[in-house]
Amino acid sequence: MILHNKENKEILKRKLREESFSRQTLSFYKFINIPDPQAFRDELYLHFTEMRVFGRIYIALEGINAQISVPEFNLEQFKSFVSNHPFLHGILLNKAVEDNGLSFYKLKILVKHKVLSDGLNNQEFDIFNVGEHLDAMTFNQKISQEGTVVIDLRNHYEHEVGHFEQAILPDVATYKESIPVIVDMLEEKRPENILLYCTGGIRCEKFSAYLKHKGFENVFQLKGGVINYAHQVRAAGIEPKFIGKNFVFDDRMGERVTQHIIASCHQCGKPADTHRNCANDACHILFIQCEACSQKYQQCCSDTCSETIRLPESVQKEMRKGQLHPHAHHKSKFREIEI
Repeated sequence: MILHNKENKEILKRKLREESFSRQTLSFYKFINIPDPQAFRDELYLHFTEMRVFGRIYIALEGINAQISVPEFNLEQFKSFVSNHPFLHGILLNKAVEDNGLSFYKLKILVKHKVLSDGLNNQEFDIFNVGEHLDAMTFNQKISQEGTVVIDLRNHYEHEVGHFEQAILPDVATYKESIPVIVDMLEEKRPENILLYCTGGIRCEKFSAYLKHKGFENVFQLKGGVINYAHQVRAAGIEPKFIGKNFVFDDRMGERVTQHIIASCHQCGKPADTHRNCANDACHILFIQCEACSQKYQQCCSDTCSETIRLPESVQKEMRKGQLHPHAHHKSKFREIEI
């Protein structure tokens, strides 16, 4: 039995666009001991394929991390499966803030060493002894309290387009890289309250446990991350303290929380917050581009890449074999996605 979808990407994307039904984008995670990740992976692949679920799911001994899209006519079946599964029972299903149904075009489930690339040794601390979860309203109240530090656990390219106004924004490219930077900063400041937030909550879950292991008290985390926060403040009709876009790790690349545009086009410097992967597959680097530059450079990051995509596909294919990105010196500005 084949438990992988190896169909051509462009064909799969066309089939997705031609679907006659709506999809709902969801994300969830759970840290839980999974004795046989491969068996669990295969079980999920069979059930989720039957329900026509698309997405990217990581499974490891420590748990599961998932971003998916589910056909709306199968939502109840999916929720029933999740609520009755011993490894998934009780998870928070984070519904996308903005959803065009085109977030994923196939199902990909991988067994990994860890569901988060954090560089931490799970044997050295209790990953289940986590910081206190806060809802949106309580998080807002805590932010304004004296002696409170708010920390964004996301990468540079994420908080560049949206963040809490009072947050500390580490200039890092990966979650793993951010951990020692933040710990060193906290050990120097020793704040009374530590508030953590990330996209959907999983990075806060692990890092809050690590901070408690390091002796920090009063560690709090935003339950369900920015995704859940956006839904809660809208439902309550209150002004969000998060401004701009929430970066997401699927084909949408962002969900607008407020109308603020706080970033700039990486090519002309005008206000913009649309992330794009360079259309040159030999580059494919992540950057922010305004509509004018998108047309000028044909959705590429440079003149060089724009010229490259005009070449015959056979020539481009040869160029992709081990070619380095022509603008490697811009890595501080153009970031590769790390999930």
